[in-house]
Amino acid sequence: MKHLSFAVTPRLKPLPPKRALDFSVLDVGTSKVVCLIGRLKPVESGNYLPGRSHRIEILGIGHQRARGIKAGTVVDMEAAEHSIRLAVDAAERMAEARIESVIVSVSAGRLASEHYNATVPVSGRPVHDGDIQRVLRVGSEHSVRSDRSVIHSMPLGFSLDATRGVHDPRGMVGEELGLDMHVVTADAAPVRNLILCVERCHLSVKTVVAAPYASGLSSLADDEAEIGVTVVDMGAGTTSVGVFSSGRFVHTDSIALGGHHVTLDIARGLSIKLDDAERVKTLHASVFTGITDDHEMIGITPVGGEDTAVPHHVPKSQLVRIVKPRVEETLELVRDRLRACGHAMEAGKRVVLTGGACQLTGLADLAAKILGRQVRIGRPLGMRGMPDYAKGPSFAASVGLLVYPQRAGEEHFETARTPLRATGTHGYLSRMGQWLKESF
Repeated sequence: MKHLSFAVTPRLKPLPPKRALDFSVLDVGTSKVVCLIGRLKPVESGNYLPGRSHRIEILGIGHQRARGIKAGTVVDMEAAEHSIRLAVDAAERMAEARIESVIVSVSAGRLASEHYNATVPVSGRPVHDGDIQRVLRVGSEHSVRSDRSVIHSMPLGFSLDATRGVHDPRGMVGEELGLDMHVVTADAAPVRNLILCVERCHLSVKTVVAAPYASGLSSLADDEAEIGVTVVDMGAGTTSVGVFSSGRFVHTDSIALGGHHVTLDIARGLSIKLDDAERVKTLHASVFTGITDDHEMIGITPVGGEDTAVPHHVPKSQLVRIVKPRVEETLELVRDRLRACGHAMEAGKRVVLTGGACQLTGLADLAAKILGRQVRIGRPLGMRGMPDYAKGPSFAASVGLLVYPQRAGEEHFETARTPLRATGTHGYLSRMGQWLKESF
């Protein structure tokens, strides 16, 4: 059978269950770049969070305002590289260590899901490991467009004849062994440029993880992933959706709207600078009008006005009228995408909001109204050494990247496929040559 040659992102080897290892991760977003250095220590099974075999201890953290990034996509290589270098340097100083490789999050490239079914005959005999490898191989040989790169390839479950939802078919008998495969893809060019930007910082990329998957890994508690839950990661440039069911990541989608669009609306509506609009949004914005909002005034300085001039004042209700329509538009798009994806039942009746943009006052209540589900704000769980300012929903994806090595073994890729790397920059000698060129 012919193997396809479309590109997959670099893959991470399964985490040894009994060893403590250090990992470094890089969350490159539209508004901030976060670098975490963490130590994963084994824990006794059954005594920790579901799906985790290791406890996370944060050794170093660095975060920097993102520059050269738009909607998660690199648009200015030098500016983005500078932001990454600063974040990595801060984490290295705190951890008193040097890092050479990172796990990177991706929210750009129109993340999307594709589902495939594969079957192989077993002719009534007991299923053995060779049969499982055969169906996994067939399931991995699906067709993905050449302009898309594979981010994740996850077996969701086996079937044996008419029996579906089989977790381990070994030893069972049947005529036909089937497999359901979930593949997450993204546009190849933005992912390649992101990897290139990281490698220009003399770092190799161990693997790339979809942002909504990472956010779910860090913020879902108890049995949420088992009974069905939707994670909505509301970043500055994009809002991405991840559906978890039966403990598996079963669907993802993304929308090119986020918190930065709310900031732009405020800047345009009030005719103020973007930095001032971000401050007004953080301090005063809400999606619901209060009783006193018509009388509560907010001081603003119009674009072109002197900093020492007397500020203008606008009622808080005017700010709500600017912010609410954009947030409603974003949530309505999420609702419509979920309805159209065919995973509405698996998505369950719960929604977990993560990302910095979900912290607008009243947003959880508005989301519950529009999505028709129970909604809570998700925060990263199960780590030690995280500073208080980094325990909020805006760091959920960053922490989830440290959880991912514990789940990497669930994915299956055919090694015959071409790894997606930035040409000429991924080897040690290439990185050394680049360093010499830049330094001398």
